[in-house]
Amino acid sequence: MKLSIIIPIYNEKKTIISVLDAVNSVDLGDIEKEIILVDDYSTDGSRDILKDLESEYKVIYHKKNCGKGRALRSGFEHVTGDIIIIQDADLEYDPNDYVSLLDPILKGKTKVVYGSRFLGKRVKLKREKYKLYYIGNQFLTFMTSVLYLRKITDMETCYKVFKREVIDEIKPNLKSQRFDFEPEITAKVIKRGYKIVEVPIWYKCRDFDEGKKITWKDGMKALWYLLKYRIVN
Repeated sequence: MKLSIIIPIYNEKKTIISVLDAVNSVDLGDIEKEIILVDDYSTDGSRDILKDLESEYKVIYHKKNCGKGRALRSGFEHVTGDIIIIQDADLEYDPNDYVSLLDPILKGKTKVVYGSRFLGKRVKLKREKYKLYYIGNQFLTFMTSVLYLRKITDMETCYKVFKREVIDEIKPNLKSQRFDFEPEITAKVIKRGYKIVEVPIWYKCRDFDEGKKITWKDGMKALWYLLKYRIVN
């Protein structure tokens, strides 16, 4: 059994090594790890770090900045594992959650798992202002449930896990470039009849001066894509 871990990177030189150390330290027993690093044309020196890692990992370089969605789509083209997980290159998410994220798939309960930041009260918001993002996320999740008649608690989570066959079926039709990946993949997973099982995860929100990139504008776009993909494929 092999787990493919796709890490999209854009200007994350401060955290790349720490994230890789955390991923590598997780004990998954007999499950082999395949780590795929996709650099989305970083300009902060991240590429210099990645060049030193080419002997240890699969490293993909974009020739221009395209966005997280496009970086993930590039990563999907290089996976060889049985299961695929998405890992952000910052320290907001804890790879120690891999064990619980993989469990429903390994037990045959589902082919898709989402790590929910809102189950089990494991969210740590750094400042009061970020509660607005929490409210926005909850609204998008609510709209997902309304539009697709499938109750989930965290549509925008980074931690999404798929059996490879799910991605192989969906990836030819993926069009995401940036943060529209989350609503698009969720819509297409649900419309194809896959069951999404959620498990609680740890989450520590970082500040914008630490590299946080998503904004309220991305939330508005996410709502549009939820509506769009309800109608079209």
